[in-house]
Amino acid sequence: MPNVPSTKRKQPSNNPPPAPHRAAKRVKTSTARTILAQASDKALNQNGDLDVSAFVKARDFEIKAMEASMRSSKNALFARAFQQVPRDLRRRTASHNVKRVPKRLRTKAKVEMKEDNTPTKTSRSRTPTSHMRLRNETQKKLQKLGSLAKAKRTESKKVPGEEGSETPKTTPPGAPRLKENALSDPIKPPAKFRKRQLHKSWLPTHLYHAKRAHMTLAAEPLWRFAIPLTPTNKCYRTTHRAASSRGCVAWDTSYMSTFKLEGVEASLLSLLRGLGVEESMLTGRVGEKWRTGTRGWNGWVSERDGENRLMAEVLIIWCVSKGGNTEKPTDDEAKKRKRQIFLRIHPSAFLQVWNEALKVARMQRPQVKVEDLRFEIGSIEIMGPSSTEALIGVLSPVTATGGASPPLKSPEAIWPLLGEVTNPASLPQNALLAFEISDPRLRYPPRRITRPSSASNDGLLQVLSDWPPDTTQSSPVIFDHAARYTACRLLPSQKAINRRKGASLPGFFPDAVPEDPQIPVLLVASRSSSGTSQGSWTVLVPWKCVLPIWYSLMHYPFSCGGNPRLAGLQEKRQVAFEHQVPWFPGDFPGTNAGWEWEVMERGKRKEEWGRRPKGKRTEWESVDLGDGKKGEIGMGWACDWERLFQRPPSPDTTDDSLQTEVTTSTSQVNAISQPDLDSEQSTPPKPLRQPPLRINQIPFALTSHYTSANPPPPTALSAISLSLLARGCPTACARIYRLPTTNPSLRQKWLALAQSLKGPRSSKHISHRQSRPASLPKDAPPHQVNAHNAASFLNPPTMTSAATTDTPQPPRAGEATYPAVPAEEDLIGFVTTGNFNLGEGRASAMGCVALARVVQDGACKGDGKLCIVREAGHGLGRLARWEFA
Repeated sequence: MPNVPSTKRKQPSNNPPPAPHRAAKRVKTSTARTILAQASDKALNQNGDLDVSAFVKARDFEIKAMEASMRSSKNALFARAFQQVPRDLRRRTASHNVKRVPKRLRTKAKVEMKEDNTPTKTSRSRTPTSHMRLRNETQKKLQKLGSLAKAKRTESKKVPGEEGSETPKTTPPGAPRLKENALSDPIKPPAKFRKRQLHKSWLPTHLYHAKRAHMTLAAEPLWRFAIPLTPTNKCYRTTHRAASSRGCVAWDTSYMSTFKLEGVEASLLSLLRGLGVEESMLTGRVGEKWRTGTRGWNGWVSERDGENRLMAEVLIIWCVSKGGNTEKPTDDEAKKRKRQIFLRIHPSAFLQVWNEALKVARMQRPQVKVEDLRFEIGSIEIMGPSSTEALIGVLSPVTATGGASPPLKSPEAIWPLLGEVTNPASLPQNALLAFEISDPRLRYPPRRITRPSSASNDGLLQVLSDWPPDTTQSSPVIFDHAARYTACRLLPSQKAINRRKGASLPGFFPDAVPEDPQIPVLLVASRSSSGTSQGSWTVLVPWKCVLPIWYSLMHYPFSCGGNPRLAGLQEKRQVAFEHQVPWFPGDFPGTNAGWEWEVMERGKRKEEWGRRPKGKRTEWESVDLGDGKKGEIGMGWACDWERLFQRPPSPDTTDDSLQTEVTTSTSQVNAISQPDLDSEQSTPPKPLRQPPLRINQIPFALTSHYTSANPPPPTALSAISLSLLARGCPTACARIYRLPTTNPSLRQKWLALAQSLKGPRSSKHISHRQSRPASLPKDAPPHQVNAHNAASFLNPPTMTSAATTDTPQPPRAGEATYPAVPAEEDLIGFVTTGNFNLGEGRASAMGCVALARVVQDGACKGDGKLCIVREAGHGLGRLARWEFA
């Protein structure tokens, strides 16, 4: 009986395995290009004579086969219109609406849908849902109310006694007075958006960003604003390239708070002195241009009383006196003449600075008037090599648009000459340019500016060295409340703009008319404190004029290709991190605003840690720190400054008390810098709490004043930048240690490791580099090139193994001989921001250290600037070098 195989197991199929996608596509292409033909023998009869009828049928078959092959080969690699969308416009579920593809592909998409008989639905043919029906009914009601309001306005414009005549409205009514020494109310939003802004305010470009960026949660606004956090598409590397090498990045920074001081110059100088402004800037020759109003000043302000704690970094701008800088008043006129100052502050510290400035202003005689301009002045910040080009293409001075040439060496005449500037840092530091521009929507879409000739480059160098606006700058109009109000009220609607553009000739912009608004702008060219990075432009404009400028700016075509990229708060931190500049308030935990940010961030990290299963989250008590030490120092999810200065906490401290502290601080952060929107005269929010244990921040300029003989306060913090000497990538909450001070043997191990890291990476790289044959010059003849290549193949470079050398190799991380981290008494600070730095090409970090622990015994010099960085929850330390930032 033959052996029959068991059928319990499934037998393999005889069919061949399916071909891969690439092979199947190749088969499909070759099949489509195959043309069927018929042999000529079919056209011959049995006697060998030509059968004309069969011959014609054969040729007809071949012609039809060739036409079919042409059609099939054309459709084999055919890509539909919806498959040709750029990468940044692709969607996971493609839509069949032709309006969702670019205009250049819409005609093709319509033809394809018509040929395929693809069912499409429009808004008219779609069956409305219950929600859509309610929206349609509401829309009809609003249109009816709008038509009635429009009819009433038309009746009110008619002159009595004349049929259908209207009085032209060229100037708005008188501007409402601003509140003095009181917080201003937010702008009343439109009715359809009012419910969404009950507990927060929108930026002028909110609708633009809401479609293209991740915003703050509706129930958790940041500083009482809905702020864009980061664009929806991946942009970490593109932001680095745009901000440093090609293109530019733009932010809507209208959330930055601005208030104005007005009074006689002596009172203003006394007020600034009370806020901690340097005396050399107030009376010395260094601040002469700043006091005349042709420069800005970036610096720290502090409290007047008590410990003079730092509050925030501010931008202070003086208004040029009326008559310009050429007319010098007499002493009596200078004493009586009133001056104006803008203070621009981060919103997290606005209330603290506002209260302090108000307190000091009331002490002055004559008294200084303080006005809140948070919802009066908006701003745009732009950074990158093409930032100047984009701004010149969008901001067109009024005099240049009207046809008359501006005065020689005036800001309006200097502004177009800066088109070749690729770095705003090449301008004088904090240089100011103030003039009036026309509505950018009249020149939309913006066109590339004309590149100046080579002869004009010499003129640009002369302008940058002389900087004529120092003597020709007039009083900026943006300081005038009536001018700001007029510019906002005279802004025409988009319908009126489109009507004027449609009436103009093709390819030409509409002509200017006297009724066009004149938008006051103030440009500030700032540079980073690192000194080697890209500078940035800050554009101050009236609040309602930000959106017209923003739309034109986002669509400006660069001469190098592309458009400006939008960015959010995370990109703001990224750019500051790549420039090795601390970001306020996150990298300044010694200030009130920085402490509230730290408490809010540690609450988020604790919540994220608590959501993980117990098997997948770090157990802080079981972290092995080496040399018998176990357990994380302080709270692993926080930069535990209390533990740094207070040592181990008492057993009475519980997680419930910490959670209460986190919740309270988070609510206070959201309650800053804006009154309640439901009441006309709202009560001011509660001020920020001070950090515990009297923790304070020391600025970079004062760190050199402290020595071991003149020690700083025991709880003073100072910002630093970290550069790792080897591998590793620190993140927030990483612990920073100094070299061991109580264990000499462990200190010697770390110093030996640092000494080995100073040399080349390994002997393998040295031997490889030494044994490599010399390269040939570019113009070497072919026979030498062939001989060189043959020699390199026959005699490959020898690589000496590291194990055969006599030089001892440094211990690797994770080995038993790798040194352990120091003890808790050598902990000096924490990392506040850390990541891979694309600007440096390696990992770096920003942090804060206890200043008293790094200045003692000359620790700020030589090997004292070596530190050890350890990730929270890990026991491995990495060597790094720190510098004050």
